[in-house]
Amino acid sequence: MHRTPTRRASALVAAVSSLSLLTTACGDTGDSADGDSVTSAKNGEASPNAPTRKGLTVGFVPKQLDTPYFAVADQGGERAVKGLGSSFKEVGTEQGADTDGQVSHINDLTQEKVDAIAISALDPSALCDALKEAMDAGIKVVTYDSDTKPECRYAFVSPASAEDIAVRQLELLGEQLDYKGDIAVLSAAQTATNQNSWISSIKEELEDPRYKDMRLVDVVYGDDEAQKSYDKAEELLQEHANLKGIISPTTNGIKAAAKYLSQSEYKGEVKLTGLGAPNDMRPYVEDGTVEAFVLWDPARLGELAGHAAVALASGQITGREGQMFLAGDMGWFELGTDGVITLGDPTVFDAENIDDYDF
Repeated sequence: MHRTPTRRASALVAAVSSLSLLTTACGDTGDSADGDSVTSAKNGEASPNAPTRKGLTVGFVPKQLDTPYFAVADQGGERAVKGLGSSFKEVGTEQGADTDGQVSHINDLTQEKVDAIAISALDPSALCDALKEAMDAGIKVVTYDSDTKPECRYAFVSPASAEDIAVRQLELLGEQLDYKGDIAVLSAAQTATNQNSWISSIKEELEDPRYKDMRLVDVVYGDDEAQKSYDKAEELLQEHANLKGIISPTTNGIKAAAKYLSQSEYKGEVKLTGLGAPNDMRPYVEDGTVEAFVLWDPARLGELAGHAAVALASGQITGREGQMFLAGDMGWFELGTDGVITLGDPTVFDAENIDDYDF
């Protein structure tokens, strides 16, 4: 969440590291991606009052093109980057879980010598070699929505803490089930960092006494593909006769699961929640398939990623904890533990407020 320049906060999210691009502006001396240079860079000087560089090129690489979530997120990134006087370029694949495609696009952006890359990572490890090459070439790498390993990027723009997102989804399902019954998770790609973090937090939260009568019986992966996610939702109900609820922490997954439930005998009987876009989920809230779900505003997430990328490239921040940067009319943001930048708390959507949102 954002803070005023006089306040300090820590974000308890996955660790990130940072490296400065402009040695003359920031006082950093290392320019490689190894641990020593990252540590050196984080001790470098930065100033929130440093002038914003113009004429930069920032490449955005979403998990998948042409999905409602990333369309909105990257539009936010484009608005921020262009508003700061730089050029925005979106590249990606139309197929879900295409890690090789992300690697190829990173390599292309590196060859083009862009100034910064903002990427939502499909895999925490598989992208590292390509991202490190980009870093060695002086490119600022920012992850948003889904992270890589700490040594493979300079900053992570997180929607909210993994714990908060996971706990809120489980709470919603628990409330709907009166905290009783078998549940399952319909996830995206098995390698997705954010998905795995949320699932891990859900499992930990289930140890709380209030969930003593709820049992996680399965975790399945739809790879953020509509048909595969639909099929996985159907399989869950066929294989688990006593299933009472599903959490799908992915916008494509929850939409596909809602479609299946709305057309099945389980409509209204099996509860569904997770992370969804209001425009996707509105029909299923209106017809009673889904009671409530959560999400942050993806446009603001992409906008914050765009501001962070330009701030890093301008020497306004280096990624060190406690540094501040101004993200336009979103206000000031503080870098938390190991350079994590947190957007804020997720919003719960239901029949009472869903028509107030359009994304």
